[in-house]
Amino acid sequence: MNKPFRTALVGLSLMCAAAQALAIEIVVVVNPKNPATRMFSEQASQFFLGKSTMFVPLDQAEKSPIRAEFYQKISGKDISQVKAAWAKIVFTGKGVAPIEMHSTAEVKKAIVADLNAIGYIEKSAVDDSVKVILTLP
Repeated sequence: MNKPFRTALVGLSLMCAAAQALAIEIVVVVNPKNPATRMFSEQASQFFLGKSTMFVPLDQAEKSPIRAEFYQKISGKDISQVKAAWAKIVFTGKGVAPIEMHSTAEVKKAIVADLNAIGYIEKSAVDDSVKVILTLP
């Protein structure tokens, strides 16, 4: 193997490792008293994209990295696509967009206050105030 190729290969490996380290581990959480125990990504996307009203969805701040990654993971959509979908739902009177929280702490506080709330947070922020029902890969 020639030296320039080997150097490029090592550089690519380091970039891949760095990208994986930046990925946020995301979990979907509910109130610990909520009877839900498990959920699939497809089910979670229904609540966060207005296709079901069984839960009250809570969003992270619009510009937060976790929000973009969450929607990409559960629906394959970017933030502009999600906003467009919600604009249509709200305009036609078929639903109300998720409540926007400004931090993970606010999401957890809202979940404690509402048995039907559902949100997403960093896995590292999980404590006894919330119950994990889905871990996103």
